[in-house]
Amino acid sequence: MSKMKLKIGEFSQMMQVTVKTLRHYEQKGLLLPDEVDEWTGYRYYSLDQMQKLQTIRDLQRLGFSLDEIKDLYDDVSHTPSVRQLTEKIKETEQQLKQLIARRNRLLDWRDSRKEMKTMEKFSIQSLPEIIVASHREVIPNYAAIGPMCYEKIGPEMQRLGCKCPPPGYCFTIEHNKEYTPTDIDIEYCEQVEEMGTDSAIIQFKRLPAVPKALCMKHVGPYERFYESYTEAFRYMEEQGYKVAGQHRTCYIDGAWNQEDPEKWLSVIQIPIE
Repeated sequence: MSKMKLKIGEFSQMMQVTVKTLRHYEQKGLLLPDEVDEWTGYRYYSLDQMQKLQTIRDLQRLGFSLDEIKDLYDDVSHTPSVRQLTEKIKETEQQLKQLIARRNRLLDWRDSRKEMKTMEKFSIQSLPEIIVASHREVIPNYAAIGPMCYEKIGPEMQRLGCKCPPPGYCFTIEHNKEYTPTDIDIEYCEQVEEMGTDSAIIQFKRLPAVPKALCMKHVGPYERFYESYTEAFRYMEEQGYKVAGQHRTCYIDGAWNQEDPEKWLSVIQIPIE
């Protein structure tokens, strides 16, 4: 009885795998066609290749890489040993721990953002001591804050290997002695897990704790911060608070993830006593 042969396209359809994947398996020496026509170059697959491909896919689902699977087929047994299975179980348990940790961090981040979006317009909070990656620059206007962050500061922090604890805390401090709509001397700070090595763009420093700060939500473009400052200082006067340090502007949603400036969310933080 002659052996049944399938062209690569037919084999691809029946096994629900792309031709590109089959050629990749062939290049790795993992799944060779049963026959290759020397004149046409057509590749033909048999029932044996079907069974082998099924085994390959099963092993991949169990976490074995293609290189590991090839080693198994180079071996006589064609199946993982008890030692190999034990190692794969340990790897899976480690990956599971990492995924659980990632899920917990994402949950914390999500819950923090929910709290931020639903917080009262004014709140009194303490700001803990933190380590920040800092960048100070004179920018032409407030609209330049977004590009400065994601075109310059972000890539440099990534290059330096900065790790930011969730949910993420970034803010700016203005160093101008008086208001100016242009040539704004601004310092951008983002909380990081540890001190790093300074570069031409990023400097690392430790900021002391702020025992008490008035926090106020600002919704809208940065050019309207004055509206929120007016409200904040009126509230401080009514409550008998005084400014006790340099204010911060914390950014929650901005140009990097929200196109409409009217939906940008920031929090003004003013140390008080």
